[in-house]
Amino acid sequence: MSQVTEFNEYRQRMNETILAADNKVIKRFFNLDTNTYAPGALDVKTKEMLGLACSMVLRCDDCIKYHLGKCFEEKINDEEIYEVFAIANIIGGSIVIPHFRRAVEYWEILKTEAVAPAPPHAEHAA
Repeated sequence: MSQVTEFNEYRQRMNETILAADNKVIKRFFNLDTNTYAPGALDVKTKEMLGLACSMVLRCDDCIKYHLGKCFEEKINDEEIYEVFAIANIIGGSIVIPHFRRAVEYWEILKTEAVAPAPPHAEHAA
């Protein structure tokens, strides 16, 4: 299983488990997060790039993967993503470098999987 598929399936499974607990505060927090990244004065692409830079500075690898996936969906190109990486490294300092390396690895996987042919019966995996 690819790193991207494994991450997305785990995230979805755990979010379903968390939301099934039906805790009002947690549900409201998840909703706030969802609404924060909706289009507004800033477009979704800009918000995802901001989320990625912040996640890198905070050194949250799961958050970095999530925002990289969203950036990829928003069709951010390599030049743009590397500018986000540069901002995160300048703000966060050298401690961000290991997370930067993993971010580059994940970005490359996202690109590779986007051009690779889908495995047979992939449409039934969802």
